[in-house]
Parts: sequence; C-alpha cells; structure tokens
Amino acid sequence: MRVPLSWLREYVDLPAGETGRDVAAKLVDAGLEVETVEQLGGGLKGPLVVGQVLTIEELEGFRKPIRFCTVDVGQANGTGEPQEIVCGARNFAVGDKVVVVLPGAVLPGDFAIASRKTYGRTSHGMICSGDELGMGGDGTHGIIVLPPEHEVGTDAIELLQLVDEVLDIDITPDRGYCMSMRGVAREAATAYGLPLRDPALLDVPAPNSYGYPVTIDDPAGCDRFTARTVTGLDPDARSPIWLTRRLQKAGMRPISLAVDITNYVMLELGQPLHAYDRTRIEGAIGVRRAEQGEKFTTLDGVKRTLDSEDLVITDDSGPIGLAGVMGGANTEIADSVTDPDTGAVTGTTDVVIEAAHFDSVSISRTARRLKLSSEASKRFERGVDPQAAAAAAQRTVDLLVLLAGGTAEAGVTEVTAPGAPRTIAMRADHPDRVAGMEYGRETVVRRLQEVGCDVYGQDELVVTVPSWRPDLAAPNDLAEEVIRLEGYGNLPSTLPQVPSGRGLTDRQRLHRRVGRALAGSGYVEALSYPFIGEGVFDQLQLPAHDAARQVVKLVNPLSDEEPALRTTLLPGLLGALRRNDSRGSHDLALFETGSVFRAAAQPGVAVRLPVDRRPTDEEIATLNAALPAQPRYAAVVLAGAREQAGWWGKGRPADWADAVQAARVLAVEAGAELVVRQGQYGPWHPGRCAELIVTLDGVETVIGHAGELHPRVVKAMGLPARTSAMELDLDRLAAAGGEALQAPRISSFPVATQDVALIVDASVPASSVEAALRKGAGELLESLRLFDVFTGEQVGEGKKSLAYALRFRATDRTLTAEESTAARDAAVALAGERTGAVLRGA
Repeated sequence: MRVPLSWLREYVDLPAGETGRDVAAKLVDAGLEVETVEQLGGGLKGPLVVGQVLTIEELEGFRKPIRFCTVDVGQANGTGEPQEIVCGARNFAVGDKVVVVLPGAVLPGDFAIASRKTYGRTSHGMICSGDELGMGGDGTHGIIVLPPEHEVGTDAIELLQLVDEVLDIDITPDRGYCMSMRGVAREAATAYGLPLRDPALLDVPAPNSYGYPVTIDDPAGCDRFTARTVTGLDPDARSPIWLTRRLQKAGMRPISLAVDITNYVMLELGQPLHAYDRTRIEGAIGVRRAEQGEKFTTLDGVKRTLDSEDLVITDDSGPIGLAGVMGGANTEIADSVTDPDTGAVTGTTDVVIEAAHFDSVSISRTARRLKLSSEASKRFERGVDPQAAAAAAQRTVDLLVLLAGGTAEAGVTEVTAPGAPRTIAMRADHPDRVAGMEYGRETVVRRLQEVGCDVYGQDELVVTVPSWRPDLAAPNDLAEEVIRLEGYGNLPSTLPQVPSGRGLTDRQRLHRRVGRALAGSGYVEALSYPFIGEGVFDQLQLPAHDAARQVVKLVNPLSDEEPALRTTLLPGLLGALRRNDSRGSHDLALFETGSVFRAAAQPGVAVRLPVDRRPTDEEIATLNAALPAQPRYAAVVLAGAREQAGWWGKGRPADWADAVQAARVLAVEAGAELVVRQGQYGPWHPGRCAELIVTLDGVETVIGHAGELHPRVVKAMGLPARTSAMELDLDRLAAAGGEALQAPRISSFPVATQDVALIVDASVPASSVEAALRKGAGELLESLRLFDVFTGEQVGEGKKSLAYALRFRATDRTLTAEESTAARDAAVALAGERTGAVLRGA
C-alpha cells in the first residue's frame, strides 16, 4: 500500500515538521511494515510553469517528426515573449495548455535544462511529459495536456503536486484494513495520540424500495450488496489533477473519470467498487455461483472458463462481473468518443455503482485459480469492512455528481444478510499475563477503544470487535493489540533460567567432533536439502532391489522433481560439488553429516494431534511410531587436487585413498575399530571401492563404502573426472566404538623397529594381512605401516610383496632385541596362517 504523506494529512493533523521517515518510524512501532519512504520531486527545481501553445511548425528532413513550437509562458521567462521550444511529441495542438520547463530548471534525476541548438533551431526549454517529471504512468507516455481553466504562468510544481513523500507499506494478511488511507490514518492517529477524521462518516440515505433491483442467491458468498444509480454524466468530463495525482502516487494509472473515482474511493475507504454502464445491463442484478464451465469475458478482454465455486454478478443475459475480482467487458464504462464532423462527444452517461461485501475465502480461491490478482481481490482476501459499503457508494455518488455533472437518483438498494457484531470475553489482566508485564485495566480498555472496540465490564471484559477488524477473534488477538500499541520495545527482556547438569548428549558430542575432524583434514561442510528425486538412483547405478530405493514420499513436496526424503547424502553433496566445479572451483573436498530417512516395511499412519490441548504421551508415541527411521550419516566427496603444487613440491590429485582415510578419521573420533576391505557397490568403481566394516554384537557389519566413483556415474551426474566419495552410517560407527575415548599412554622408553616384507597372492587384501600382523604382534605393537607394494618377476606371477614397518615399545622397560624379534615372528606366523603370507627371501 503506497501512502502519500500529503493525502494522509487530510485525515490526521500530523505535526508540521514531521517527515515521511518520522511517520514511518511511528507506524513501525505500531506494528506496520514500512519498507521504503520515497521522496517525490527530490532535486526538482523550477521554473516549471503552465504554458499555452501558440504556434506549431512541422520541421521536415528528419528521420522522425519534429515540431518547432512557440509557447506563451506569461512573465515566467522574465520577458513575456513567447518561448521557442523544439518538441517531438504529437499529442497536443495549438491552444492546448501544457507544462513547460524553462532554462535553469532541474528535473528529477539531476537533469539540468538549458537552451540548446537542435534540429537546426534553438530550443529554450522543454514541453514535459509525466514520465519526465516522475509523475508515474498515465498510459499515454505523451505530453501533459492540462485543462483549459489553468492560467498561463502558474507554478506547475504546486499545481501537479510534484513534491511529496510516499510511504510504501507491506500489509500483512491480518491487517487488511490498512489497505486504505482510512486504515493507515487510524494507525497514525493512534500512534500520535491525535483525533481521526474518518472519511467514512457520511450522511447516507436509508435504503428504499425503488432502487435498482438486486437479488442475492448466495448470502454466504455475498452478505451485503449496495447499489446506487447516477445519471446524466458528462462523457467529456476529465479527472481533475488532484484526483489523478493521488492515484498516481498510490501506484494506480488514471483511466477515465468514472473508473478513477471508484479506484480513488477504494484507496480512501478500502471498499472495492465497480461501475456498470446502466444502458448495457439487462434486467435485475443478481449474485450467484457460476455454472461449471460457464464462459465469461473480463475487462482485460480474456475469455475465462468459470468453476462452480466462483461467485459472479449477473443480469438477465448472464455474468456481468466476477465478484470481488474483475468486472465484465459487456458492461464496461465506454470511453468518450468525439464525432469528427459534429464535434459531439458520446460515451457512458448513466452508471450503476456496486459496493458489496464478499466472502474472502471464495474470492481468494477464484483469484488464484484464474491467476487474476486485482486490487479488489487483494482487499477482499484480507478482509473488507462490510459496514463501509454504503458509505463508499455514497462517496462515489457525491464525486460523480461533483466532477461529472451527474444526478443521483433517489433509489437506494441495500441487501444485507442478518448478522450480529462479534464479541470476545477476556479477563482484564490477560494482556498482562501474555506480555509478562503489568498494563492495568485502564490501559487495556483505552488501547482497545483506540482500535475501535467497545469494551464493557470490570475484571471480566466483554469486547465488541469493530467491523473492519475480522482478524480479532480470540483474547490473544486483543492482547496483541494492547501490546503492539504500548510498544514491543517496552517489553522486558528476561532470559530463561538454564537448568544445571544438562549438556550435550554423546551423539551430539560425536557429531561435533566429526565436523571438527573433517574440517581439520581440509574438508568444507556443505548443507543440502533433504529432498531427492527417484531418478538419481539410476544415475548412481543402484540395483533395483537396493534398500536405498525405498523412499518416503511427501504429500506436499516443495518441488515435484524432488518429492521424496533422501536415503543417502551423496546426491546433495555431489550436486554441490558439480555446481562449484562449474563455477571455476575445481579443487574440492566437501563433507556433510545429517539424517537420512528409511521407509518402514509397513508404513504407519500419523495421527492428527489436537490443537486445543497438550497431546497425551500415547498420542505422541503413536506419532513417533509412524515416523521413518532417521539414522545419521556422514559423507565426503573429493575432486581435483588434494595437495596443491608449489615450491614445496608437485602436489597430488585427490584419489580413492583420501576417501578411505576420511572414514578412518571418523573411526578414530568414534573410538571404533574400522576394517577396510575391497568391495563393490552401486556408484563406486568396482576395482577402487572399499567396504567399511565394524563389529557390532560380535558380527562384522558393513556400515559404508569409500573409493573412486564409477566413470558412468561421473558422466551421468556431470562430475569432474576421478571424483571420489565416502559415505557411512555414523550411528553404527558410534555403536561400535567405546563409551569413552581413551587417551594414548606415552612411554618414555625407546622404540624398536622391525621391517618385514611378505609375499601373498595378488587377490589378498592388504587390510587382511595388516589385521593378522596386529593380532599376532600382541600388546607390544605400537604402530603398523604399509610402506611398499611390489609386483614383478622377483616375487612370482600372481603374487605381490607387502612391506610393513612395525614399531614395538613397552611402557615399563626397554625392549630387548629378542623380545621385538619374537613379537615380529609371532606376527608373521599368524599372517602366514591366515593369509598364506611368507617372508620374502625365506
């Protein structure tokens, strides 16, 4: 809602020195969202005056029409001589009154005006259009042609009200009454503690039996319909400048006098209106639901197919208006037309004014289904004051009589459905209990009366809600009004008492350690949406029977392309990697920890919890039982360089080993023993995929995979070549770990190092050999590292040599050579027993 400050002052006597920003601050304190304060005419400097065109000379020989004009500007130019101006516009003629800017003036946008030579003539100023003066569109984009009654030389800055401030207010759905000057003025009056001159307080004649006939077939959709008739309108009458300028400042385009008046009254009172050409209405006006599939052409010339829920205005010929949304083309106010031969002007002379109140839900559904949002529908959706219909119709009639020379017929039609004012019972101290501070009964009553409520009672208040506030329906709504008018900034800030003895759970601590460890390893956290499309499983080459394909689908997804909850973190992470790579970041290492969602074999049905009381423990348990399992996963993806090249070395690219190492980092944080074996699964390259295994309840369990992605997956998902990834079940990894991490014991005794080279079959995983060596070496083994892998004729066909460095250390003594050798031999023996390994050279 755009609110010109000059218009607002018509209803509230704001302090003379108050600027738009001052008023905006007051309205913000009252709970309105003022987005901007626009300064109209900022930097505008005269002379800008009314002139009269004396002569027009058409200049030839140019690519576009050019006219050399002389214009009478009175004494504004200091000489009284006609002003010579070159102009390219053609919508004015000799004798027309126009707006002229003279040399020395400055137009909006810091556009200085000076005499200059153009098209072979010297132009001393400019004849202005509305766009050049920052007035807003009038639909013509041409020169401003003023009514003939304005005197030559008059200051056009004041005449056109070019200097003003406009508040742009974002009206929330519960504040529909503020989509009018009347509503905003009421808030401003309350904020400043000033009286309001309510524009709806008019003398309205009582309804009688000889008004225009109206029949309402659906009182639930239309509970009030006022009709007034004005005849004898002058079809050549134009909207006065003050009216068009107020419409333009409010963001609306002037059209014709009758339409401009209805738009003006809508902006003033918040009541949408419509004017019908009386000569085009056949019979009585009716209000009913549309027939399914019924056709109707709206004012914008579009033929629309109606639904049985749509509310329409009809006459004997059928629909003539889409209630609360848009009028029909068949009863549109006709534009004035001048006969070139006789000079006679024809157009609409008799109109029927409609001011009705429609059901907000019905109007909202119709506007959204037809994608036809209008100024009227926006107001009806948010709630319109039903009591303002008669006043709005009267205001429209008065303006038509005053500005168009019409005659108001005595007939007044007002059809209303029976209803009673809404009342709310509330304790006088209820706002105190909601706000946590004491206001007192007098303050509560005073603030509610300022809103427009009638209040009765002492400790128990009975509040009658004003007709323009349909959002006030419960005691908490009334409490909110008291609190906002008293000022949200006055509410005390009281921090809650934190109960002692509660900290992070073990699961939360592990989650934080995992994030810190991966970040310390050079990974960057990426958070992705938990939604996926089922087509991504084909891109990941998951088997048809894979458990990850069993998804939980949402009833109302944010996107139809991703209607399911994720069962793996990889799609979101790989999507982030692809986006970053496409934007020039090629060296990437990303990680994410989060929940995945596993569908149950028998999906549960969630109960609908009550809203009028706290759910019982049984209801909450039933709801939780219907939720899918949500284990926490961790995943990493890598591409490009893992180590950058520089003076320190050549660097190296990321590969499958880095993905495996990320899993080992997580295992260390969880205190779990992770076994890495060669495996094969879905998106990973079959020769570069590792299974991640832990022991749970004495059983080895695969909790994830790591390695390089399959080339077909890389191509299908548009990923960089040789992309690697790791994903594992973080909850299972935590379950396999100890209850508490044990810090290593540091021994002060020296280390004994033993190297062994073992020959095994090429198919034997190095991890199996390593596990056997660890088991055989016993407690004296401090660390074990594979430092060389060799294949060739020296070790035999189908064989490979694995060289390990074993470090032995005791906590209480220096090991002898015999002790370290015995531990090494025991390790080699067990490796030979389990994997068939033999010492190289033996």
